[in-house]
Amino acid sequence: MITAKNKTNLLATKQHFEILDGLRGVAAIVVVIYHFMEIAITNYNKNFLSHGFLAVDFFFCLSGFVIAYAYDSRAPHIGITQFFKLRLIRLHPLVVIGSVLGLITFLIDPYSDLYEVYGFGKTLLLFLSSAFLIPYPAMPERYTNLFCLNAPAWSLFWEYIANIFYIFILYRLGKKSLIALVVIGAVCLCYVAVRATNVGGGWGGQNFWDGGARVLYSFTAGMLVYRLNWVIKNKLGFLGMIVLLLAAFLVPFNDKYNWISEPILVLFYFPLLVALGAGTVLNPSFKKICNLSGEISYPLYMVHYPFVWIFLTYVAEVKPAMSTLWVVIPVSVTLLVLLAYLVMKFVDIPLRKYLKAKFLS
Repeated sequence: MITAKNKTNLLATKQHFEILDGLRGVAAIVVVIYHFMEIAITNYNKNFLSHGFLAVDFFFCLSGFVIAYAYDSRAPHIGITQFFKLRLIRLHPLVVIGSVLGLITFLIDPYSDLYEVYGFGKTLLLFLSSAFLIPYPAMPERYTNLFCLNAPAWSLFWEYIANIFYIFILYRLGKKSLIALVVIGAVCLCYVAVRATNVGGGWGGQNFWDGGARVLYSFTAGMLVYRLNWVIKNKLGFLGMIVLLLAAFLVPFNDKYNWISEPILVLFYFPLLVALGAGTVLNPSFKKICNLSGEISYPLYMVHYPFVWIFLTYVAEVKPAMSTLWVVIPVSVTLLVLLAYLVMKFVDIPLRKYLKAKFLS
């Protein structure tokens, strides 16, 4: 019998792996810089951060580890409905906030007249599809992204799919079955890499199912790291782990060899980083930084891209010199980190507290 006290314990969030939280924030900043850089330098072979998109695969792997850690023992007791409430309250406010920002920038972009092209009806559909995470790759001007107002929402769509499979199937799987699923995911990811010459798909209508392969492998691999207790004790610390994480994103981009290098990073390196990050020792002086980095990572990921769309049209229309962009990009990233902090502190956290009080009491 579950008493009121036990129920409270079941709904309480377990403590975080603080260094993994810190790494999540570092990866989120990498994603933001990458999104600016791929517009500024369209030749990926000349872009020092061309593999920044692999941060998403690291997110998926980290998510699988954290979800298994947080819910494997609680899932049978809290039930499907309560699990969905917990995940929706954690994830969806920022999905809506990002959609609102995407709509605002769509309407006020000084370098674009896309609203005049699409009109009220289609713009409303774009907003609703983004707010409810319904893929709607309707804009060729935005490369037929699944969510044209806030492009990174594509990975949240697949995160939701992974969460649905987790509560219905994955948490029930034994270790052998989970290993088999990880192997299947690895095969799917390798197939994608060979067919597309990279593993960077999933964000658009033309590569929709590539996202399924990415989340299938990385999410289940993260779960497997937790289930098999692959926590590698070490003294790398937060700074050492940052160096190892950044090394993955700084791997040179090469059209001939990406189909080999990228699967190696995703299949082996990122699970290794999660295992190392879970097992390393945190210097107390970095505790606040790691906590803040973890807290701001998801808001930053979900609010930055509406402004990247403006940057895209700015570059297309104004054609600024690279010397100008080397100023614009760092300033923009800094301002977006500040915006993410403000959104987190004054919108997301209060909203989630209200939703928890209303629906999880």
